[in-house]
Parts: sequence; C-alpha cells; structure tokens
Amino acid sequence: MLMAAATTETKKTTLVVFLGALLLGFNEASDHAGSRSILRVVGGGDGGDGVVEYGVELNASNFDAVLKDTPASFSVVEFFAHWCPACRNYKPQYEKVARLFNGPSAVHPGIVLMTRVDCALKVNTNLCDKFSVGHYPMLFWGPSSKFVAASWEPKQEKSDIRVIEHGRTAEQLLDWINKQLGSSYALDDEKFENEHILSNISDPEQISRAVYDVEEATSTAFDIILEHKMIKLKTRASLIRFLQLLVAHHPSRRCRQGSAQVLVNFDELYPSEALIESQESNPGDGKNSLHDFQICGKEVPRGYWIFCRGSKNDTRGFSCGLWVLLHSLSVRVDDAESQFAFVSICDFIHNFFICEECRQHFYKMCSSVKTPIKTARNLTLWLWDAHNKVNERLRKDEASLGTGDPKFPKIIWPHRQLCSSCYSSQGRRDDKLSDIEWNKDEVYGFLKQYYGRTLVSLYKKKALLQADGTSIEDLVASTNAFVVPVGAALAIAIASCAFGALASYWRSQQKNRKPRRNWH
Repeated sequence: MLMAAATTETKKTTLVVFLGALLLGFNEASDHAGSRSILRVVGGGDGGDGVVEYGVELNASNFDAVLKDTPASFSVVEFFAHWCPACRNYKPQYEKVARLFNGPSAVHPGIVLMTRVDCALKVNTNLCDKFSVGHYPMLFWGPSSKFVAASWEPKQEKSDIRVIEHGRTAEQLLDWINKQLGSSYALDDEKFENEHILSNISDPEQISRAVYDVEEATSTAFDIILEHKMIKLKTRASLIRFLQLLVAHHPSRRCRQGSAQVLVNFDELYPSEALIESQESNPGDGKNSLHDFQICGKEVPRGYWIFCRGSKNDTRGFSCGLWVLLHSLSVRVDDAESQFAFVSICDFIHNFFICEECRQHFYKMCSSVKTPIKTARNLTLWLWDAHNKVNERLRKDEASLGTGDPKFPKIIWPHRQLCSSCYSSQGRRDDKLSDIEWNKDEVYGFLKQYYGRTLVSLYKKKALLQADGTSIEDLVASTNAFVVPVGAALAIAIASCAFGALASYWRSQQKNRKPRRNWH
C-alpha cells in the first residue's frame, strides 16, 4: 500500500505544506465572497408589494463583480432615478423583457443579464458619471465582461458598449436585443423552451456553459447527503475519498476550495469514534455541522440549469450535471490516480446516489470490472461507455412509458455531428451501441477536449482564474500530491485523522502561539 510505504516524515511534510496552501487559498477565496450573489437572488427580488422583480439592481460596490461573474454573454444596464416618473412608468416594460433572461425561472437563461443602477443614490454618483448618464432612463448594451471597470463617452469610437436608442417599450427593447443576437425571442415565450437543443448536439462550445451546472450539481449532491443523514461509519471513508478527488480535480476552482475546507474540518464534525458509538446519530447534526460549509461557496446558483436545462421542468437538471461532473473528473486524473478515481466514483454513487434502481445498475457496471484500471485513458473510456449503456437502457424505458424529454431523447454519445472522427465506419445505425464501431483514440481525444479545456473555457473568458495567469492545469497539478492513488478505507481514515489533527494544531497555534509537543 502506497501510504504504508511512505515515511512518517514525508507524510507529515506533505500534509503541512498542503494545509498551508489551502489556508492561503481560503483567504484568497474570501475576497470574492458575494461576487456570485447575482445567480442566487436574481428573479427572487420583491419590490415590497409581493411582486417579483427580475431586473437586478446593482450599485457601485457590486457592479464590476456581478458583471464579471455572470454566465450571461451580454448585459443590458439601465441607469435610472427612483424619483423619475418616466423611469417608474418604464419599469414594467423593462421587467417584461428581464423575466425572459433573468433568474432560475428564466425562459432563456445565460444569454442576457438585465440590470439596473439607481443614479439618485449618492453611492452610485461616480459610476453614473463614468457612463456619462445624461437622461433617465438610459440603457446600455454590451458583452458582460466589457462593463467591468469600464466607462463611456458620447463621442467614443470603437466601443463594445453601446447605447440602446430605441427601447422605450418591451417590444422595442426585445426587438433590439434580437437584432444584436440574431435571435427571435418573443415576450410570450414560455418557461423551459430551450433554444440550444440542436446546438447541444452539433456545437461543442455549448459545454462551456455547463461549468455552472456542475457547481450546482455538486452542491445539490451534498445537500441530499446532509438532508438524508447519509454520513455513517460505513460511508465515511468513501465520502472522504470523493472529497479528495474534488479537491484535486473539480473543474470549478471555488468547488475545489470549498471541498478542501470541508475536508479540513471533516474529522472534527464526523469523527469515526462518534460514529462507532452511535450508528444511528450524526455527530454533525449538533452545534457544528457540514450545513455551515458550502461545498461550492455561498452564492452557488440554484435552479439555474443552462447546458443541462430540459424542455420540461422534471427532466435533465441534476442528473445531467452530475454526469458532466463525473466526466470532467475522469479526464483530469493522472494514470497513477486512475484506480483511486474509479473506486471513489463507484463508491460515491453506490453510497450516496438516492435513486435505488440507478444506483444498483451503476454499481453492477462497476463490479463487472475485474482488473485494476491502470491508465487515465481507460478510466475516461470506461465512464463514457457506462454512460452510453445507461442512456441505451433508459431510452427503452422512456419510450415504453412516455416519460422522456421529447426534445432531449437519450442518444449514443458523442453524436456523429459532434465528433465524426469518433466513428470508424459509416454505419447505418447510430442508435444502437453494439452496432457502432468506435475509434477509441478519437473518442478519448474528444472527451479530453470536451470535458476538459472546453468545459472551463467560460471561466477563462470571464477571468475567474488567478490574476497571475495560473491555469486550471496548474491548479490541478498543485493538489495532485494530496490525492491518495490507492485506497483501503483504513488508510484513508488514518490520513483524514492526521489531516484533521494538523488543522486543529494550526488553529490552536493561531490562538495562543504556544508550542505544543507531540502534536502529530
């Protein structure tokens, strides 16, 4: 066993170094707290009379952070004054358009962010001056990121930010937006209509929007674990392993940091001794609890599925986001971690996925693997094949029962439109897994690109990585040493205890600065 072979001194040094890096990372993460609040509260505002307001009011303190961090490609910013009668009369028109794009119930999410800034508030005076606001209401259009630290002048040339001259009614404003996007949105569009149905199959860039869905799926999975009190003595080690995998390889940086924070405090909240003493109780249900930790941050979006949005309210969503998460993990591990990642994923689904039939079917596929998975390529292709088998099984069930999403039928993945080179021959049937001859090298290359670089490209475009230019790959490499590539439950538990002890020691040192002997 790898851990048994390592020296005590090496283990201690590695854990100390990694703990220090995590604690530094948490301080950095706190600087961004609240920057994702737009995704949590958008569409949930109350104007005081019980009416939901979809246009999001910004101010000078959160203007840059919100527009930097929104998943929407474009934004509309309305500068107004609350005392202005024309502004009050215009607000219902603006709201008709905003409800199409903003919030968890948006008809067309992730396309346009509709915002408002009250120039009558002193806190916003300088912000309104930067945009040369000369009348109310005044509307601006542009790529969301271009509003960050920006300004506008009336005679400014070659600016990405433009004034909307003809938008004084909801119809005029939406018509103006449609002309910019080449779209045909209508004010009477209904909820859950998804304009990306065909492009999900043919356009590989669509997966870049799934990074937000992966964050929500991760948070939802842990909410389910806590709600159903699923952390028991027999499941504790498998959860620790999965957290280690998330710390190293989650595609979202904020989820990696949140997972690390949970892992640092896990022994304190769920000590194995307490679980042994009481098999039925959860020690974390008391004063201290994982409920106090947000696995992907406090402002993670909810009900805001973009890539994973179905054409009906009860389709896709969480299950799609969880699959994307697993695929994204599989393409990021190294060869030495492949068996550990395989065991971690299989055990996590077996112990914590609450759909019984799905859980049993997935674990049956895991159990059919009789030899260790020794390469990352084998892990990625195994998970891809498993997903296709699930799709093929569910497609038959949904066809007979009429429970599928008519606009997102289960298909063999990837579709020929998305990766023609993945198919070795021009077969007559692409809907039956056994009839397809795959080019596995091309499939592996496609999956690496699709769930790897393309998935996080939106993060790069939004400049959500470190200011020093550190890439996703660099961040992953910095945490690889923490993931234990082999894994008996006892060894994992010992590692977790040591990690928790180090965390407790660090906290005590910060309090009293007194040395303590034999702390490890």
